Amino acid sequence: MLASAPVSRNSALDLPDEDRLDPHPDPAPQPAAARAVVLVGMPGAGKTAIGRRLAARLGLPFRDADTEIESAAGMPITEIFARYGEPHFRDGERRVITRLLAGPPVVLATGGGAFADHATRAAIKQSGAATIWLRCALPTLLRRVAGREHRPMFLNADPVEVLTRLMAARHPLYAEADVTVTCTDESPEATTRRVQDALADAVPPTRLAVGLGERGYDVLVGPGLLGRAGGLVAGLLPSRKVVVITDSAVGPLHLPALRDGLEAAGLSVLTEIAVPPGEGSKDLARLSDVLEAMLLAGLDRRTAVVALGGGVVGDLAGFAAAIAMRGVPFVQVPTTLLAQVDSSVGGKTGVNLKAGKNLAGAFHQPRIVLADTDTLATLPPRELRAGYAEVAKHGLLQGPLWDWCEAHGAAVVAGDTAALTHAVVESCRLKADVVAADEREESAEGGRALLNLGHTFGHAIEAEAGFDGSVLHGEAVAVGLGLAAALSARLGHCSQEWPSRVVAHLADCGLPARLADLPGRFTVDALLGRMAKDKKNRDGTMRFVLMRGAGECFTSADVPRAAVEGLLRDEGAG
Repeated sequence: MLASAPVSRNSALDLPDEDRLDPHPDPAPQPAAARAVVLVGMPGAGKTAIGRRLAARLGLPFRDADTEIESAAGMPITEIFARYGEPHFRDGERRVITRLLAGPPVVLATGGGAFADHATRAAIKQSGAATIWLRCALPTLLRRVAGREHRPMFLNADPVEVLTRLMAARHPLYAEADVTVTCTDESPEATTRRVQDALADAVPPTRLAVGLGERGYDVLVGPGLLGRAGGLVAGLLPSRKVVVITDSAVGPLHLPALRDGLEAAGLSVLTEIAVPPGEGSKDLARLSDVLEAMLLAGLDRRTAVVALGGGVVGDLAGFAAAIAMRGVPFVQVPTTLLAQVDSSVGGKTGVNLKAGKNLAGAFHQPRIVLADTDTLATLPPRELRAGYAEVAKHGLLQGPLWDWCEAHGAAVVAGDTAALTHAVVESCRLKADVVAADEREESAEGGRALLNLGHTFGHAIEAEAGFDGSVLHGEAVAVGLGLAAALSARLGHCSQEWPSRVVAHLADCGLPARLADLPGRFTVDALLGRMAKDKKNRDGTMRFVLMRGAGECFTSADVPRAAVEGLLRDEGAG
């Protein structure tokens, strides 16, 4: 409620008729947009002028939040501030905006402080409206606010000082808008066209929830997320200080965009730590170096660690975040297909030991995962194919996704944007559901352990290859999937034709699918020795994920050692 006299008018506000407005109709208005559009920005950014024109172009009614508030309260905003103070005004402003966005889609121009208010910002986001920040430089704003000395913020104050202070406070919050358009001194019509184009080009990310109660988080999948990273993560972090961990191959490609995105929301990057690319960086020595660099840069318990890179960087940075200061916030920004579809979701972090892969680590869930699909365009073909092995694994676990893989896997490894996005979204959807049901892999049967399909063999192969890059993780997993299918057939769990179907699809996608497809030689004793140290083993008994077919996978310890030995020998192990 805004004031004592007009309480009922605010709670039962009737929206004004369209013919009371001056929409400046476009000569060829488009069909009405499917959702509301909210314009945010500083006083003088042009929210009303652009909003009217944009509404006409989109075929939507235009509303101005300040006008609606004054109508509801029966007095100017200046008087509301003078009588009741800003907290009272913000509460009423939120109620009016929430009401306007609860109805049919509109174009809504908000006051400069509306989106800076936490509760109002949350209400706007929850409404599903598209938000656009009209960003203006200080000189442009000063010219536009001339003559507005009656506004509460400018009363008896220097406009330069007021705007400078408000820009510093509000710009990091405006950065949480879906779209940012930089406004100049061009005509309102030209700016409106650019706003409309930016709105049309914007692709809302797919948001998947990992349901872990208070530790739950979202996985966002879509293009352009690096440039919006600050706005997407700022509200989830206890402070605006971060350290970024990446590798020397990914950093030059994607670190500038991430840095700009973080700084746009007022996040301060204390340091950027780059490790050498490859599995060799996932060891205790490198972990120690990373921890020392983080602490030297001034990391404290409120500082977040941002992992920018593939699975190696995510595992290493996540483990560092888990143990630094006994645990600091963590954000995953995966840039490889393998990391986006698998390792970035679920909170598994760790490093390798001489005894095997990921034998030192911790469960440490991220605050959010930003899977920017634009980064996949920079992957070498071999890395893209290796990442696809995890997609195929998810297909085998889920069932219908395997049918999709057989039809579209070639498009994924060829870099088709739509196919890649579908692969990432569906893989993350599957993994989010599995992790939510069995976060720490404690189910007696099935559960999260199913995600290790092909990994008992794959991890052994990878470790035996020495983590030297000759066999990538995804390549080892691909061979492991073929071996798991063959073992399932030998044990009578699936048809004898099933392994050939699995191997043929992986091979068609350019992946090694048989042990003989890998460089180097592997011995039965060496591989069994590695598998004996697998984390999934219980009471000294090896456990495998087996399959009856796509969508019918299960865990089993009832696997005779002789069957595994015979399979490895038949596949070419010495």
